[in-house]
Formats: sequence, C-alpha cells, structure tokens
Amino acid sequence: MKIKIMVTFGTRPEAIKMIPVYKELKRYPQLFEVTLVVTGQHREMLDQVLNLYDIVPDVDFNIMRPNQSLSDITNNLQRKFDELFRNNKPDLILVHGDTTTALVAAFEAFYHKIEIGHVEAGLRTYQRYNPFPEEVNRQLIGRFATLHFAPTLKAKQNLIKENVQGKIWITGNTGIDALFLNLNKEYKDPFLDGIAEDKLIIFTTHRRENLGETMEEIFLGIKALSYKWPEYSFVYPVHMNPQIKKKAYEFLGNINNVYLIEPLGVVGFHHYLQKAKIILTDSGGIQEEAPSLGKPVLVLRETTERPEGVASGSLKLLGTNKDDIINEVNKLLSDDSYYQMFATAKNPYGDGLASKHIVSALKTYYLKKIKLLSE
Repeated sequence: MKIKIMVTFGTRPEAIKMIPVYKELKRYPQLFEVTLVVTGQHREMLDQVLNLYDIVPDVDFNIMRPNQSLSDITNNLQRKFDELFRNNKPDLILVHGDTTTALVAAFEAFYHKIEIGHVEAGLRTYQRYNPFPEEVNRQLIGRFATLHFAPTLKAKQNLIKENVQGKIWITGNTGIDALFLNLNKEYKDPFLDGIAEDKLIIFTTHRRENLGETMEEIFLGIKALSYKWPEYSFVYPVHMNPQIKKKAYEFLGNINNVYLIEPLGVVGFHHYLQKAKIILTDSGGIQEEAPSLGKPVLVLRETTERPEGVASGSLKLLGTNKDDIINEVNKLLSDDSYYQMFATAKNPYGDGLASKHIVSALKTYYLKKIKLLSE
C-alpha cells in the first residue's frame, strides 16, 4: 500500500523550501506516490527554480495574470484545487508557510477531507495585518492541518498554545537545506567576483506593507549610506513588481556605488548572501538563511514571525525609519566588536537536515497507520 502525497507550492520562496522535501520523498517510491502541483502564483520566478533543479510538475495551474488582486488569486485557486481533488484525491497534501497557494490548498483539502501537513508551521507575530496577509494565512492553515512541521521550539510552543489538532514535530527549517545545497553548486558571476571582500552590502524589499512612502524611506536611508561609504557596493536585486521597480530607479538609479540588478536565481542569490558584509531585508526566508552564514541581518519590518533569530542575536528588528537604518549600518561598519556580536551568534533554524526529519516523521506516522489498518 502506497501513501499518496501531493506536494504543492506556487511562489519562488515556497519552491526553494519545498523542493528539498519533494526530493527526499521521491527517495522512497516503495512507500510514497508523490505528485507535484504548482499553481504559478509567481510565474517567471517560480520557473527559474523549477528549471534549476530540472523539475517538471505533474500539474501546473498557471494562474498568474496581470494586476490580480488577492481575491482574484483566491477565487481562481479555489476552483482549480476543487477540480483537482474531485479527480485526484491524495492521502496527504503538503503545503508550505503562509502564501495564498498554501491557504487555499489547505482550505480545499479540508473540504475534501484530505489530511494536511504544514511545513514551516507555527510562525507568528500575532498582529493580523503585519505581515499581510501572511500572518492570518498561517494561523488559518494551522487550524486546517493535522501534521505540523515546526522549524523551532518557539514555533511548536505557539501551536500548543493555540490548541491545534494533530501531531507536531520540530524539524528545523528547510530553507537551510536549500542554502547548503546551493552553496555547493559552482557559481560564476563577473560582477560579484569584481566586488572586493567585505565590501558588499545587499538589500531586498518587496512586502506589501512596505510599498509607497515606507519604501521611499528605506531607499532614502540606502542613498545616504551610499554617499557616506563610497568604498562599499550596495546591491539591490530589484523585485519585479512595477511599483517597486519605479521607486527604486527614481531614488537610487543614478548613484555610482548602488547597483540595481535583475532578480537573481536562487543559487546566485545565496552566493551573494555568502559574500555580503551586511544584509538588509524585509524577506522572511533571508532571516533564516543569513544566520547560517554568520551575516548580520537588519530586518526592515515592524514585526517578525521569526523572533528566534532576534533572540539569538543574529537579527535586529530595525523597522523602516531612514535614520534608524543609517545609524545601525554606520555602527556595524565602524565598530567591529558590535559587528562580531551578530556574526558569531548561533543559528536557531536547524542543521540543514529538515527535509530528512520531515520525511522520517511521515514514514513513522504512516507506517503506524498502515499497521493499524491491517490489524
């Protein structure tokens, strides 16, 4: 008897973190029949990751359309998942994190009485609009799921406090698995190779709550720093959102040591992180990856669902005020003992074997279930 497991994701970050799980499941064809479903919530960025790992999905919803609202995406996904589950009902669907893809997949799986496993479960800010809509998405998925793969003890404690149903395992974060996998790949980049050691500052910003005036504030902080530290290269892989691209070029487009580059593939991006002196970001995944590399991370958000990184000393929750950004980067670049406090902090997000831990938990869980059914 094989267990039918459906793995689903729709965005680049999900793909990066779920492909290690998918690959690990595929190592056990005698136990698991694995189907990969992608939604295309991100299209070009998702395809970059699939192509990198030579993965062809079994099902591709291809839902990406220009100027879609969250409601448009949700409605489209509901119809697609409902149709899929009517024709192909798995024993388990694995979803990741907090995206609209993950939420709708879990919601429709619940309607079809399909068991739901949540990878990267239990992250919380407990502020419903920050990050938006991810915070509420995660909480709702936690209610639908019965198998919860929490990356840290804190995440597990959040789930216990909420009285979620089912089983909880602490597995570490699969993003660390992907990071180590990618840093083992050979990567050549003349631009990156041309930046002197310890002279790269990389920054990313893309979140909905940072659009508009907030993003302008971030860019003004970077602009001031670029003038103060001309020997450093400030690199921004510009997000594909047209609003973000327009603001980036408006505020930073004509500065000699600020480089607005195209979005990087995941292997390239991880190599940029490895070479960076400091990382400024509003991304969630980078908050987990950079501590594995000993890099100070300044989080350009008012809240984070990854407080373990802050508690460990590897992250600082900085916010988006330009003066705070300027002051903190100045301190890191001018005070080596302060810099080393971040660089030597212990990574709280696991050992790079999270995918193995998740699949081991699934093997144990389903072998027990099969045994009970056969008795």
